[in-house]
Amino acid sequence: MSAIEKMSDGIRLKIFLQPKASKDQIVGIHNEELKITITAPPIEGQANAHLLKFLSKIFKVPKSSILLEKGELNRHKQIWIPNPKLIPQEIENLL
Repeated sequence: MSAIEKMSDGIRLKIFLQPKASKDQIVGIHNEELKITITAPPIEGQANAHLLKFLSKIFKVPKSSILLEKGELNRHKQIWIPNPKLIPQEIENLL
């Protein structure tokens, strides 16, 4: 599977997450995963919650609809985003 898998009913992302960064952003591809940096620390689920909030904002979908399929306790994650209203330019460029 590639880092970004676009389907008719949504998009699946393989993510390498870097918490405690200076800002929230999509960095690019890192070892066949989409590297995303966020400002939240990796403590008690704060990084996961912040990641879902960030993805919700950039894809214009409710946070509750985003599914963390794999990687709850590590940096390597797989996320399912159903029916995104918007595909961010950084993602579109990588498709």
